[in-house]
Amino acid sequence: MNRISPDEVLTTPAGELAALASESLFQLKNDAADLLAAAKAIVEHVDRALDLKYADRAHQLRLAAGKDTGVVHFDDGHVRITADLPKKVDWDQTRLAELTRRIAANGDDPSEYVDISYRISETKFNAWPESLKSAFAPARTLKTGKPGFRLALLQE
Repeated sequence: MNRISPDEVLTTPAGELAALASESLFQLKNDAADLLAAAKAIVEHVDRALDLKYADRAHQLRLAAGKDTGVVHFDDGHVRITADLPKKVDWDQTRLAELTRRIAANGDDPSEYVDISYRISETKFNAWPESLKSAFAPARTLKTGKPGFRLALLQE
């Protein structure tokens, strides 16, 4: 089995790759997964270093601007640093449900204040009796994601 380098993979048309032996495709897939894992580990490590180097300065600039989150810019030598600390808001679903019930009970429309969405777990849906499934089926749309393939070498 001839090994193909990552650079060669990127210059080889997918149709030619598809004609390779399954063992070669297995090796290519594993090599790519190893490279991806290494690249992610490097990025995470560098991100930790950037956090150690710049977090305090960014925090001080946010404080000076009167904000806890958001983007601040500063220079370090010839490099422009953009430090972003995004907001991540979580809402207590139980409390929101109670508040929307109270809004509705007062005669107002909760959708004027709250974006409401409904979900049904596929596991629960599949466990329902057919009579219940048939009532909900018209509201259900099945979409597919990107196809994936796992390769494993068989023992000889």
